[in-house]
Amino acid sequence: AKSDWSLERDHRSHLYREYLHVLAHVQPVAFVMENVKGLLSARLNGEPLFTRILEDLRDPFRALGGRGSRRRYRIVPIVRSMDDPSPSLLTDDSARSPSSFIVRAEQHGVPQARHRVILVGICETSPIKGDLWLQPSKASTVRHAIGALPRLRSGLSGAGDNWQEWSSVLRDAGKSPWWREIDRDVADRIRGAVDETCDLALEREAQSVRAGSRSQTCVNHESRGHMRDDLHRYLFASAWADLRGVSPTLRNYPTSLLPEHANVEQALERGHFGDRFRVQVWDAPSTTVVSHISKDGHYYIHPDPAQCRSLTVREAARLQTFPDNYWFCGPRTAQYHQVGNAVPVELARRIAALVHAHLN
Repeated sequence: AKSDWSLERDHRSHLYREYLHVLAHVQPVAFVMENVKGLLSARLNGEPLFTRILEDLRDPFRALGGRGSRRRYRIVPIVRSMDDPSPSLLTDDSARSPSSFIVRAEQHGVPQARHRVILVGICETSPIKGDLWLQPSKASTVRHAIGALPRLRSGLSGAGDNWQEWSSVLRDAGKSPWWREIDRDVADRIRGAVDETCDLALEREAQSVRAGSRSQTCVNHESRGHMRDDLHRYLFASAWADLRGVSPTLRNYPTSLLPEHANVEQALERGHFGDRFRVQVWDAPSTTVVSHISKDGHYYIHPDPAQCRSLTVREAARLQTFPDNYWFCGPRTAQYHQVGNAVPVELARRIAALVHAHLN
């Protein structure tokens, strides 16, 4: 149970020591380590875990109980931080603010607001060739990443998955109790989307694309099925976001469209997890793509109301900047896990180029 959880008993708090074994054995001139922001505030046996990790990474061999002389490292940030206005490779890394190691992917060519701790270790004997700064670039957006992909309709679970049945479910939105609770502009946007999406479904069906849900021109671009009530929530949320430019929270939903979750009342009163149905809006970076996308897709609703679905594996992969020729294997759940657990490819490329330039 969550109430019994403690960092001391969580094996993940010690996983970094496996990394120390690799460093102590290989003794590279430089290394890169990535982790979540929660690492910065975690405490283990009363001691800040991040402080321990930094200390161990400086001398991996000794941290593992070894004796003798092995490579030691400076642990350096790769982005400029307000907390460290003019640090350099020569600055004592123990004096740095932990937040100076946070890299915000959306500032470096990735259409996703993904904030991670990136630790770069440089051997102490390596010649200094200036500071390692990732250069910020113009923000990319969800539209840039997935706007040109083939349009799909969602699948329909719990009923016959054909375009006629699916179209009927969407058209039934106008007969539902929640319809009388929404603003006129949202209702008009939904009507337009339903007309458009039914035409889209018929067009895809005519092209013999299975259930109108799979692209023949792009691998891993297949929509999953959604329950009837969730289709209505996706339809409302994407239309609302399309008009407002932000995703609605549960407080913006019609009462009769709220999910029957045990903690919905708490979410409405306190705002906790009020964005459990999250539209990825067109003209901003997406929220962080994590492996939970494999569960239900509620947090990754496509911004086009006419498609009325969650993101496909390929769309999530594009937000992670994977090239389209990268093929994800295995069941679809495993594919989503592979995407969500990855470091954005473009960010990894930029970091690798930065370190390579320093070493050469």
